[in-house]
Amino acid sequence: MTIKHQFNKSILREYDIRGVVGESLTQEDATALGRAFGTVILRNGGKKICLGFDGRLSSPMMEQAILQGLLSTGLDVVRVGLGPSPMLYYSVFELDTDGGIMITGSHNPANYNGFKMMIGKGGCYGEQIQEIGRLSAQGDLEEGSGSSEKLDIFERYIDRMIRDVDMEALTKADMTVGWDAGNGAAGDVISVLTKRLPGKHILLNEKIDGTFPAHHPDPTVAENLVELQDAIAAQNMDMGVAFDGDGDRIGAVDQQGEIIWGDQLLAILAEDVLKDLPGSNIIADVKCSQVLFDHIKKLGGDPVMWKTGHSLIKSKMVELNAPLAGEMSGHIFFKHKYYGFDDAVYVALRLLNKVARTEGGLGSLRENLPAVVNTPEIRIECDEGRPFKVVDEVLERLRDADVNVNDLDGARVLSDDGWWLIRASNTQNVIVARCEAKDEDALKRIYSILSEQLLLSGVQPPEI
Repeated sequence: MTIKHQFNKSILREYDIRGVVGESLTQEDATALGRAFGTVILRNGGKKICLGFDGRLSSPMMEQAILQGLLSTGLDVVRVGLGPSPMLYYSVFELDTDGGIMITGSHNPANYNGFKMMIGKGGCYGEQIQEIGRLSAQGDLEEGSGSSEKLDIFERYIDRMIRDVDMEALTKADMTVGWDAGNGAAGDVISVLTKRLPGKHILLNEKIDGTFPAHHPDPTVAENLVELQDAIAAQNMDMGVAFDGDGDRIGAVDQQGEIIWGDQLLAILAEDVLKDLPGSNIIADVKCSQVLFDHIKKLGGDPVMWKTGHSLIKSKMVELNAPLAGEMSGHIFFKHKYYGFDDAVYVALRLLNKVARTEGGLGSLRENLPAVVNTPEIRIECDEGRPFKVVDEVLERLRDADVNVNDLDGARVLSDDGWWLIRASNTQNVIVARCEAKDEDALKRIYSILSEQLLLSGVQPPEI
């Protein structure tokens, strides 16, 4: 079959395909993606994939469009319907299909949508996504007549997660827990799941609504956790958890209203894993605190710093056979007792297990980590393509200055005061920066150095 279709280059991202619906991403793009992705799966020896979608207003339309393209190649498709991305990932493992596609705009604004893809049981990213673009542009496509079936895997998915809940510890602890689904795709899962858990569970924004009326569905931004913090204070909860638009990223708040960031969560969750599997590799991305890497080493683990990106982290986990990995952005991946993909609801359950067995709860677990001061993720918007050029310019200057710099993913600079990082986001036109230090004065010194580098490249750093 020769049907040539050129994608807008901006939608072919590092880890997924994503754009503004009706502008950079259309139904025609979805159908073309189905044809190209179906071709890749078939030439890889596959026959069948799973297809799911999130709660965005455009997702049902996009599902129909991509399904048309997939079936035109001769690929068979199992439609698992509305749910979070991890439910789609689970279906690929549970049904042993040859890949999967999740239609989701993740944590982006409501006018975005996109596609996260699996080839076999692994991710589809980087060069594989560029190859899909080339196949579509060349019209080098398979032709056939595939079949589709609808399959409700919802209850099986919940049953699988419940299997790893410490019911005895949760019953004994009798906690009150807040769950903020952010009107995202995990809402229905949380509504059903929490009815089966001991303790009291208070749900916020559990109704799936693609307009996201309560707040933006990104739990790594502090302002999106204010509603949960207020509810914890008002109802004297023991802790709260929050989720992004497609349910693969988690945020957490302790009983005092303090936010537990992604790297802190990983440090807390690593303890039980390393008790079971001493000496294991635990992987974390370059944005994570030095406290995390030191904590893993102290627990007898082998910390591995790796590039940011859920697909990149998953691939590194397979390479190193790591039982646990995570990112500052709240993607946490359990291979220990699970499948190795990022499932925020499952992570919440493992966190509940840990908190229920800990005197003083989540606050105590946070306080037991060494105290440092750091900035949150600082995101600076730039013109298309500029973030990568800025990072290259910074790296060139740092190398000329003979500075201790890790260039694994951007520039991470270690000093006696602490460390700072500048990297280019692979999903948005932003520079991501972060600093950490032993005290406030040291943090100011570090941030001034980072700011100087940004200014030298014509980027105005925000006040902290």
